[in-house]
Amino acid sequence: MTKQLLISLPVLLVFLYLCTTTFAQSPAEAPSRHQSAGKAHAPAAQAPAQPVAQSPAEVPLVQAPPRKAPIGPTNVTKILEKAGVFSVFIRILKNTQVINQIESQLNNSNNALTIFAPTNDAFSGLKAGLLNSLSTEQKVQLLQYHLLPSFVPISSFQTISNPVRTQASDTYEYPLNITTTGSIVNISTGIVNTTISGTVYSDNQLAIYKVDRVLLPLGIFAPRAKPLAPAPAPGVKKPKKEESSSSSSSSSSSSSLSDSPLASESVNASSGVSLTANAMASIGGAVLAAVFLWGQIEFAFV
Repeated sequence: MTKQLLISLPVLLVFLYLCTTTFAQSPAEAPSRHQSAGKAHAPAAQAPAQPVAQSPAEVPLVQAPPRKAPIGPTNVTKILEKAGVFSVFIRILKNTQVINQIESQLNNSNNALTIFAPTNDAFSGLKAGLLNSLSTEQKVQLLQYHLLPSFVPISSFQTISNPVRTQASDTYEYPLNITTTGSIVNISTGIVNTTISGTVYSDNQLAIYKVDRVLLPLGIFAPRAKPLAPAPAPGVKKPKKEESSSSSSSSSSSSSLSDSPLASESVNASSGVSLTANAMASIGGAVLAAVFLWGQIEFAFV
């Protein structure tokens, strides 16, 4: 019994020592030791590099985002090419250099344009050889007839005043009348009647509308005489030139009458009558003188 106690006493002491050392550790330290024990076999992690303090002069400034290049004028050619049905219109614009005029106008923000763009089918509907028969000046006028010198949104055609002024010329030789029927916009040139079939492009400066016929102006395809000046009001004296011309015409008419054979016969007849009268008057005078003389002679003899 004594031996058993002596053997169990050291075991009990070892057990108590282990218990006291385990509970004496804090909860935070115990796992840290296990972690350190596990990290002993792993490679040491590199500590992050600490930023080196720099003087204010050495600290780089924050760069501003790059500025965008200024937006240029609207590229009318690209807009028409993207639509895909205006290749003939584009070709004529380039050949006549009217496209340069359009881009120059749009480059100024104070200018605005409205373009009626005929489709390829519209040009195909023209009489064969019609475009080739035009001079370069007439082609320029034809294209400018499709341009309005202002921005006209589709809703403003209802209140537009006719005839509409285009960039071609005056409204007498190049009239353009635009009317609306509900939501349909009608265009009349005096030769061609068509409608706007769609909006190709529109912003606050430029509007491009699709038309299915080429707008043919009267000034090129049906020239008409300008109206005469109004007649003078009644009671206004005629100019001296007209009076002199009338007098000269009367004198010429009289001279022409005198030259005619009937006029010469009448003149001869009148001259003959006057000669006969003169002869009779002279004979009568002679008779009276003889009678008077005969009376004097008889009186002398008595």
